[in-house]
Amino acid sequence: MTKKILMVLTSHDELGNTGNKTGFWVEEFAAPYYAFIDAGVEVTLATPLGGQAPIDPTSTLADFQTAATERYDADLEAQARIATTVKLASVSEADFDGVFYPGGHGPLWDLTDNTDSITLIENFLNASKAVATVCHASAALLNVKDASDNFVIKGKAVTGFTNSEEEAVQLTDVVPFLLEDELIKRGAEYQKAQDFHPFAVQDGLIITGQNPASSALAAEKLLTHLSA
Repeated sequence: MTKKILMVLTSHDELGNTGNKTGFWVEEFAAPYYAFIDAGVEVTLATPLGGQAPIDPTSTLADFQTAATERYDADLEAQARIATTVKLASVSEADFDGVFYPGGHGPLWDLTDNTDSITLIENFLNASKAVATVCHASAALLNVKDASDNFVIKGKAVTGFTNSEEEAVQLTDVVPFLLEDELIKRGAEYQKAQDFHPFAVQDGLIITGQNPASSALAAEKLLTHLSA
């Protein structure tokens, strides 16, 4: 039977008070998306608001292009899907085998406290289905709790964009919080590799990638989990 993966992207496009735009990071969507569809997986795209998912303009710069982003740039069907995402509140865990959250700075603002997202992740985990996040999207895990009202990442090996990576992109004073610090505050066993190097970790049903370079790795871990 065809596996089905839900990809949840941000709807948020304002980079704090800078006047600059943000959104999702193209590589963090494109690499997993093509890994999934090339594996024969059926993918559905959702955002909190539905409709166009905003792309972080920085992620389209020449320095950040990869084979996956170039494929996306030529893929009118994928672009049309990004323009017509379904509303997060309308999706149900029951219709999918796993969920993947691409990053970019947007999720820090609209997926950390989003009740639809929190409930969705809780439902996936309660149904013994894997949840994967990459980079800043690990923020979507921060306020998810288990049946005993404990944070689900407490005692779990997780990763996400590091404080030093945030410093390197000069946004430490712009973001609403530093993801590494918040994951640790929730009791997570935070892990990381060198800045901007591929690193992903799986602890039970939770799969996390550190940065854009880790998106394909996190996607492969989810695919491996689904085929087990």
